[in-house]
Amino acid sequence: MTAEFKVDVQEMYNKMADEAVGAQKAVVGVINKKRGTEFKVTDAKPYVDAVNKMKPVGEQSKEVFDLHIDSVNTHYETLTGLTDTVRPEDDPFVEHYQTPPILEILYEEDPAFHESVMKFVEEIGKSEALIGKESIRRYGGFYGPTCVVDFAFVPGSTSNVVNRILKQMDIPVEHKRAVLSSKSWGMNTSYGIGAKFQTSIEDGKTPSEAIKEEIDMLKMVYESPIDAQVKLMEEAGHTSFDTRKYMETYKQRIRKTVKNAMDADVFYGNIVTVPAYGVGDVAHHISQSMYNMTKDDVVLAVINAVTDVLEGTMNRAKGKFRDEYSPLTIGTDATAAAVTKILWMDGFTTMMVLDLLVKRFHNLVLTNPRRGAAAELHNVDFIDMIEKGERIIDHIPRGAGSIVQGVPIDLSPIDKNEVLQNPQRYTYPACAITVRFSALMRLADFPCLLTSEPVTATLMTNIISLHKKQAHSPARVCKFCSANYFDYKCNDCNWSDAV
Repeated sequence: MTAEFKVDVQEMYNKMADEAVGAQKAVVGVINKKRGTEFKVTDAKPYVDAVNKMKPVGEQSKEVFDLHIDSVNTHYETLTGLTDTVRPEDDPFVEHYQTPPILEILYEEDPAFHESVMKFVEEIGKSEALIGKESIRRYGGFYGPTCVVDFAFVPGSTSNVVNRILKQMDIPVEHKRAVLSSKSWGMNTSYGIGAKFQTSIEDGKTPSEAIKEEIDMLKMVYESPIDAQVKLMEEAGHTSFDTRKYMETYKQRIRKTVKNAMDADVFYGNIVTVPAYGVGDVAHHISQSMYNMTKDDVVLAVINAVTDVLEGTMNRAKGKFRDEYSPLTIGTDATAAAVTKILWMDGFTTMMVLDLLVKRFHNLVLTNPRRGAAAELHNVDFIDMIEKGERIIDHIPRGAGSIVQGVPIDLSPIDKNEVLQNPQRYTYPACAITVRFSALMRLADFPCLLTSEPVTATLMTNIISLHKKQAHSPARVCKFCSANYFDYKCNDCNWSDAV
């Protein structure tokens, strides 16, 4: 009986790995075919097809899978019904139109939850000192490079502040955790803490006026999520499609799926997150901005090589996965190792890049006081990834010797990649020592297929489906923030004190 159980479990883990690689390859396949052309939303159909192949097995919850699959299909169908394309300036926000409608469905279906959220809104209004301090710190770059919309609890993030407000409240703990989830992986609106304060200050308003506007915006994000997102997009100059119509249509179409998840006792925090994190490949990762960036052969080669490393390593790991979290660990460690190996090929170490980007951030604060609220977030993702990658690929005992959970990472696709092995073809041939690094710097602003988001989304749905009643976001772990080598901020982190 034990042997049969292990075989069944390994089959499930192998399935998880195949689904993750399938999602990644679907996205990368489209980019290889369409780069340099004019983006159409229908270009993303192969990714939708890959998602539709995802299936729960064994103890995995069908309702959790439905949240993911139905959301991707609803997103694709709604978007294609509203527009043929999405301009680059609008594509980062396509992941932010799902949680607002879903939150409002939860409000309507569960008055007790709605009551708890409204109490939280009241508490935001009473938290002027905290919100004011954190807004000032973010505006001034106090914490160094940070992720304002972090999926964990890094100082300077919205989730860090929301967690602190929730800690002192007397509402059901499950409601607290759902509220917290909704502004991390859930991406309830495009708002990040301190953004309204920053623009108000730069527009010449007093700090008191700026803090009031900040508090009002934060309250609106939870009080009227759809209205808040429409307002934010109007202020951002969004023109690609009618955002209100999108959210109203999405809300109508996804309601049954959400209701089924509620009836199946799926934790609300999972209901607000699973539908959001899988849609970004439609009109964001597969997008005009991606097509433009990957016109560069070396940038594309990095993405292709990293994808091949992912696939090769996942294949090596089959039959050896330790548990349901193992495919995610091995997959993301493999891509981190691959990117870092490419960095090393041009004579750069992780610490050199950390030093460069952290110093640049502080000067960016000085020279661009109106910088976007999330301007440096992907730089942070990138340096965290390569710092982890260096710990993996460095030799034993300094590192892990390119072995993760007993599985050797398959880095051979990098050695076999014609473009990456011949940088002299893409610059002055006798001085081709910075070509691969320059491609990585382009990707430092857009590392979504290196970290990789399609892989993470697919595997998180598989994991959550096995633990549907548990809170999975924000990640209750230490991120080992690489920027802390220069801007040490651990004393202000609260991952270990999460609600």
